[in-house]
Amino acid sequence: MNKIDNKKPLEITERACDQVKALIKQEDNANLMLRLSVSGGGCSGFSYSFNLDDKSEEEDVIIEAYGISLVIDNMSAELLNGSIVDYVDDLLASSFRVSNPNASSTCGCGTSFSM
Repeated sequence: MNKIDNKKPLEITERACDQVKALIKQEDNANLMLRLSVSGGGCSGFSYSFNLDDKSEEEDVIIEAYGISLVIDNMSAELLNGSIVDYVDDLLASSFRVSNPNASSTCGCGTSFSM
C-alpha cells in the first residue's frame, strides 16, 4: 500500500503545484501526479527528474499539497528529506527547482547536486 506521508519529508510550494495543475490540464488526465526522483548523473553526481505519472508503486511516498499529488520513490525521498520544490519562471528558464539542505554543492542550472 502506498504511504501518504503526513510528516512531509519535503515541501512543494503553491506556485509549483499551480504549474503541475496546468500541465495536468494540458494532458487532459486528472489521474496524473508529479513524480520526482533522484538518480546518479548530472554534472554534480546526482540529478533530479520530474515527470507526470498516472501510477504509483507500493514503496512510493505520496505527498498531497494544494490539490496535487507528488510521488517520490523511497530511496529518493531519503535524499530529498527537508527539501523544498518550487517552480521558477525567470529570464533564463522556467523549471521546477529543488532547494535541498542535504546537498553539499549544486550545479549552476539547479538540476544536479552532490552530497
